[in-house]
Amino acid sequence: MSEVTPTADRVRLPSDEAAQVRALLDELGLPGMIDVHTHFMPRQVMDKVWAYFDQAGPLTGRPWPIAYRTGEQERLATLRSFGVERFTSLVYPHKPGMAAWLNGWARDFAAETPDCLSSATFYPEPGAVDYVREAIDAGAQVFKAHVQVGDYDPNDPLLDPVWELLQERRVPVVIHSGHGPAPGTFTGPAGMDRLLARFPGLVLIIAHMGLPDYGRFLDLAERYPGVHLDTTMAFTRFTEQESPFPVAERSRLLQLADRVLFGSDFPNIPYPFLEAVEAVRALELGDEWLRGVLRQNAHALFGSASAPE
Repeated sequence: MSEVTPTADRVRLPSDEAAQVRALLDELGLPGMIDVHTHFMPRQVMDKVWAYFDQAGPLTGRPWPIAYRTGEQERLATLRSFGVERFTSLVYPHKPGMAAWLNGWARDFAAETPDCLSSATFYPEPGAVDYVREAIDAGAQVFKAHVQVGDYDPNDPLLDPVWELLQERRVPVVIHSGHGPAPGTFTGPAGMDRLLARFPGLVLIIAHMGLPDYGRFLDLAERYPGVHLDTTMAFTRFTEQESPFPVAERSRLLQLADRVLFGSDFPNIPYPFLEAVEAVRALELGDEWLRGVLRQNAHALFGSASAPE
């Protein structure tokens, strides 16, 4: 068993974690991996997010320690040490008036961090389409929508011009629309069903595989070619205890092999990054499928943006 190093939050990290992740990538013949679901935010915002997770016990029924609660530069170095060649800085507002400011920060962060996909967000408010268009024109490659934290209906009429623009420009949106790990007022597959019926050309990346309603979100992916799913937290021991992925549904992951993307939720996970990688590998869906999930599918989705210049 590998030696482990405890953190202040009681998450025990393998001392050779980076070496273990890189060894898996080497076995698969991959030069690196792409993580479509990571968070880098302004310091004051990240502090509030961490404070929220410190109190997540009442919401989830169990503690949620942050595994990688370190400074920004150390977090970047940690992610790179795992062989992550491209990642995101998913930001999200919880009230009006935040999104444009967050987009400015994320744009500057991406400019200073060449291996970070330029990320942006939005909120149902007047003028949203204007700052979304500005973000796209400035090079935004991926958006984040958080239906649970934002506590908004994705079908809010204020968002219709935003969805129309994102559909037209074919910019992917990582959207937390599932009920897990704690349901929100507007979470669940029904809202996505209505949204996609109106904007069938959207490129959506369903965060957390849509847990716990895996089957319903797989249905959407089968019906709409622009729907992808990220593996964030899914299949790990932490999630399997409460929301196990049905074994009978695994064959559908093979059928959608090119639309499953690796996501980790780094740094806000209550277990080692290695566990997220090993959980996907443990599905035993084959090396070709695993190569697609860990790198090739995201590389195809983001095109030339998937490799830093």
